[in-house]
Amino acid sequence: MCQRGIKVTHVSKGSSSTKIQRFIPLANGLTDNMKSFAVFLLVLRYLSVSHGCTCMEGPQQFPAVQIDAGQGNVVMTDGNNYAYFLLGSQWYKMGSLNLKHVSVGPAGIWGVDLNNRVYKYVAGSFVFANGESLQQVDAGGDGQVVGVTDTSTIHCLKSTIASDYRKQSTLSWTTITGGLMYFSCSSKYGCWGVNSLQNIYFTRVTPSTCGISGWIQVDGLAVMVEIGTDGSVFVVTRGGEVFQRQGIDSSTPQGTSWTKIPMPSRINHVSYDRGNLWVVTDYGTILKCLY
Repeated sequence: MCQRGIKVTHVSKGSSSTKIQRFIPLANGLTDNMKSFAVFLLVLRYLSVSHGCTCMEGPQQFPAVQIDAGQGNVVMTDGNNYAYFLLGSQWYKMGSLNLKHVSVGPAGIWGVDLNNRVYKYVAGSFVFANGESLQQVDAGGDGQVVGVTDTSTIHCLKSTIASDYRKQSTLSWTTITGGLMYFSCSSKYGCWGVNSLQNIYFTRVTPSTCGISGWIQVDGLAVMVEIGTDGSVFVVTRGGEVFQRQGIDSSTPQGTSWTKIPMPSRINHVSYDRGNLWVVTDYGTILKCLY
């Protein structure tokens, strides 16, 4: 009887490279998409990425769409528009509310639904926060919450308001000059954004007032940008490539250059926290890259 499967070849790096082939059986009754997904994960287990970054299969909630990490916590949304929180190696569904984007950080857990309504996760459930309609929200700043609308206007919720929000009410957001389609902040070094032309920008946001230092355009093009708690910055390009910003410090918070991070597939989304680069591929799989 012929067994269906795939040969996976692993090449170990070093002075004496060795090829190891394994035959991995595939179960009967799988759809083509399920087979592709299974093969991708099997191949991934034997893949090491250079530049000091090793990627492995992360906890799966297939198909993943978006992921965010901060202060040791990780949240995500899937293709069914549900939000999940990672505990150990297991994803736990955060209620039945449909969300397209979720973020975790010093300001707590915030999300936006399919109608661009904003919510904060309080005592086990998402509480509606009236006052502004956003398509993307970020809670990674120094207590403030930022976000952008579907018309690229930029808004900020002061740190005192964001941290104190507990029950449904109307919030007063501060409008920031400029236009972005994605915005991400950190408590260290500042905030980064990309506009509809894929241009990349840097600014500093004062948490208590939502005032900014002015926009600095950074070289390169991207469709999304994420800054980690430690100030590390990663972008994803339209072609699904990942780059990290180099040369970031207190005197040059916008950095000096980009370094490409090789990946096994086209990438849709990334987030970085505490040495881990969390990645969502175009397959809808989650990678955890030690960096």
